[in-house]
Amino acid sequence: MPTIQFQLNGAAMAVDADPDQTLLEVLRGRLGVTGPHFGCGAGECGACHVMIGDRAMASCDMPMWSVAGKDVVTIEGLGTAEQPHPLQRAFISEQAMQCGYCVAGILISAAALLKRNPSPTEAEVRTALDRNLCRCGSHNRMVRAVLRAASEMAAT
Repeated sequence: MPTIQFQLNGAAMAVDADPDQTLLEVLRGRLGVTGPHFGCGAGECGACHVMIGDRAMASCDMPMWSVAGKDVVTIEGLGTAEQPHPLQRAFISEQAMQCGYCVAGILISAAALLKRNPSPTEAEVRTALDRNLCRCGSHNRMVRAVLRAASEMAAT
């Protein structure tokens, strides 16, 4: 098996993996990174989103060969319990989650949006989160939380 090198949450990784194995399988099964969840397995629900550059990407259908040399960020790399990301603080303040299964992917999608566009409109937030499914129906609270985090980040 070839060694695939990439950055994960700011740390250099070298993983011996089948190049066609999915990033999600390696993250969860080999590296113990459990923030991205398996949802649909077809890149349609957003539960497995990771950030590559300034884009949220589905890790469930992303082959390992495609992340070679890239910087991958999961929810574990967004913030910590001691220093949560402004998005994490805003989601807590707005009570923008219920079961939590989709939230890691949604936070990654929102972080990617704010990286590209630090002052999004409500419509832009809704568009950015459109690829993330939430069965709990918390989308309106999530949109408010993203806008709140954008305001907080702009003020600093």
